Amino acid sequence: MDGAELLRPVIEGLAGSPPPFRVELWDGTAVGPAAAPATIRIRSPRAIRRLLTAPGELGLGRAYVAGEIDLEGELEAVLSIGDRRPDLRFGGREMAAVLRTVGATRAFLPLRLPPPPEEARMRGRLHSRERDAAAIAHHYDISNDFYRLVLGPTMTYSCAYFASPGSTLEEAQTDKMELICRKLRLQPGQRLLDVGCGWGSLAIHAAERFGVSVVGVTLSRSQAELAEKRAAEAGVGDRVTIRLQDERDVDDGPYDAVSSVGMFEHVGAERLAEYFRHLLRLLAPQGSLLNHGIANRAGRKTRFDRRGFGARYVFPDGELHEVGRVISVMQEAGFEIRDLESLREHYALTLRRWVANLEASRDECVRLVGEGRYRVWRLYMSVSARGFDRGDLQVHQALAVRSEGGRSGIPWRRFDTMLP
Repeated sequence: MDGAELLRPVIEGLAGSPPPFRVELWDGTAVGPAAAPATIRIRSPRAIRRLLTAPGELGLGRAYVAGEIDLEGELEAVLSIGDRRPDLRFGGREMAAVLRTVGATRAFLPLRLPPPPEEARMRGRLHSRERDAAAIAHHYDISNDFYRLVLGPTMTYSCAYFASPGSTLEEAQTDKMELICRKLRLQPGQRLLDVGCGWGSLAIHAAERFGVSVVGVTLSRSQAELAEKRAAEAGVGDRVTIRLQDERDVDDGPYDAVSSVGMFEHVGAERLAEYFRHLLRLLAPQGSLLNHGIANRAGRKTRFDRRGFGARYVFPDGELHEVGRVISVMQEAGFEIRDLESLREHYALTLRRWVANLEASRDECVRLVGEGRYRVWRLYMSVSARGFDRGDLQVHQALAVRSEGGRSGIPWRRFDTMLP
């Protein structure tokens, strides 16, 4: 019996019969319709070894990053497997089929393969300053030019805010920054702290459009250097200060407003209360915090599975929190919650725009960061888009204030937060 026939129970058990994609093995055999919209090419028996040493998501991810598996055609058809088996854990029947294939194809020895070099190996105490800095460097300090190709000219690495599906990514990211500034009710002469400022886009927008002075902090050296340069080029270098600094070390309050966009996913459940208490102390009375972050559905684990692709290749030590828990922690820290908005559908569209940019600039992206990292970003953004589609992943903007004696400073009606 050929390799494809031996693997048929695994493929059909995961994806159905017939599967919505084609699987081709290194020996030329195949399972699935020839006219399928997508093809999984298993190019080497090494991919089978990956599945034996790390069954499920991590083994598949390692094989893909290493180039032992290729995904061709419509990724959505391949990724639909996640709708049927979201945990991607093989049972005894599937593993028996893999073992039969191993024996038939002589793929067994050597059993254990080193992981691709793109896999993170974190050391030290979880969420210590040193380990957090290393986790940030793993993801962000790879190439500013690469991120410019993927994210577009706004260099904004968080969920955009689309007026319609036909809006450009640049328009939607500008609208997101405008929305945040309006929710914070920024006024000329105020001070804004932008925690996890990225490449400085929100800080520059707030200084240009709202006349505020901004301090942006990031743990990424590459981000800090480019953000400072971009602020100077935009003519707001006198009002935008970028620091290579851990947010725990910011002590120069009071600020009139704080923005935390795509940041608190890196904080960790154990530090969440401390994080919000610190931001509260940095705010002036009636000051506002806008926390924009990804959330898990209720009942899901907070910390990324250490055996999963995301924890090993994308966001080491990343943690997602259920929105109800986040609101409770913010209120326990002393904040008053004034507004909560979900942007879930917007993030699915944002991610697909990033994937389109990545694929359109494939050769240049590979030149900048290598084939392995190109594959990591293509896979993680495509999978994440489907997660937001299904509601497994969510994203919220929570507006909170430091009320003083019951006075919040929020007007009776907030029509000024609406975009045209």
